Amino acid sequence: MKILRYEKIPEHTLLARLKQTRLMGHGQPYIYANATLAVQEQVDPNSLAPTQRYVLESDFHTIEMLYNAFLPQGIDIFALKGGILFWREQPETGEEEGPIPLISPIIEESVEPDGKKIRLINDGMHRLYTARKLGKRINIILVQNVPTEYPYYAYPLKQGWADVIELKEIPDAFQKKAYRDKNNYKALFRNFNEILPGVQKQR
Repeated sequence: MKILRYEKIPEHTLLARLKQTRLMGHGQPYIYANATLAVQEQVDPNSLAPTQRYVLESDFHTIEMLYNAFLPQGIDIFALKGGILFWREQPETGEEEGPIPLISPIIEESVEPDGKKIRLINDGMHRLYTARKLGKRINIILVQNVPTEYPYYAYPLKQGWADVIELKEIPDAFQKKAYRDKNNYKALFRNFNEILPGVQKQR
């Protein structure tokens, strides 16, 4: 992967943008308006709870390539405090593609039905999986004090990372997550694409 250029997003700018995150449904409230957002450094991925039952091998390899592409420029993508917008060369055409946003994984402190507080992986599953596979700690954006009436749209996996499998492609009828509201789970979806276009796109 060839990185053509990049711009940094300062930490305070990124956190201020994330405060403007809306839900997809329920009247589209600003879900983090009264929440606490902060960067936490050097977090063990094993301490975080996945909700997604799979990772795509292609996405894992893309994150690994990004990691190796940015290292010569003095940037560890697993140690970001703010964010990055970058432009890369399309291998097929040689044309410039971007801007592509890259931020630390977003983790929500979720109060589960049994009263337990769990740090759920909201966004950044493949980044965390890659860091874990490389034996690296990673910076995260931790969100606390999220309104309990709007929980994250999926439950944590019962066996944590042990329930996550690598796939070349997603089979038909594969259940990606255990949704809290099976009939309308997208209503609880956090729409990060609205504030950082492309951030939730698979690479």
